[in-house]
Formats: sequence, C-alpha cells, structure tokens
Amino acid sequence: MGAESNSFDLQPLGDQQLDLLRYLADRGPITVGEVYKGYGNPKGLARTTVLTVMEKLRTKGYVSRRKIKGVFYYSAKNDHNVILKDLVADFVQKTLGGSLSPFVTYLADTGKLSETQLEDLKKMVDDLEGEEDPC
Repeated sequence: MGAESNSFDLQPLGDQQLDLLRYLADRGPITVGEVYKGYGNPKGLARTTVLTVMEKLRTKGYVSRRKIKGVFYYSAKNDHNVILKDLVADFVQKTLGGSLSPFVTYLADTGKLSETQLEDLKKMVDDLEGEEDPC
C-alpha cells in the first residue's frame, strides 16, 4: 500500500463506510466473503450490504479491487494512518476553512484530553517547532 496522500480529491465517507474502510486497510487484500464473515455478519449486516459499501468505497476512490482466479480482492488504496491523515486534512480544509484554531479551541474547551494525549500533543508541537528552526 502506498504512502501517497491524495486528500481533497476524495468524496466524504459515512460512518459505516469509514468503519469498513478501516477494516479493509488492516486486512486487505480480502474478498467480499471474507469481509462479510469477519466484519459484516458480526455486525448483523447482509452480505449484499457489505458488497454495496465496498463498491461505494471503490467508486469514491478509497478502495481498489483486482480479480484473481475469478474472485475479486479488495484493498484500501492507503494504509490506516494515511487514510486518517487524509480525512483529517480534508475536514480541516473543507469544514474549518484551513484553520486549526476551532479544533484547538474545541480541545481546550472540552477538557477531555488524557495526560498521555496532552503529552503527545506537546511532543508534536515541539517537533513542529524544531522543523521551523533553520540550523
């Protein structure tokens, strides 16, 4: 799976589509039957529903498929982390107008960050500041 990011070209995802995309990203290439057994059936989804969601993901550009010995195998076009990064970038650009301020304000106002999450954020800011220093 490539690390190429193609955010802003992809269509938005519904909750079920995102959940299934995560499943595919962690397990692909995989057949519809395998996705149904491991993902759809435990969630009470019909096999046809699983196929429909997978095909929607494919037409939206998130998933590819290839035929091997008469059976289609589906794969996420990017790994899980790249998918999430693209979705966040798309959200920031389209919903927040490219500004992170509303998101940071939300984090500050909710106070729902754990100590670990707060430390991770501090480390990310430190890393960003280090990238800006021309040594």
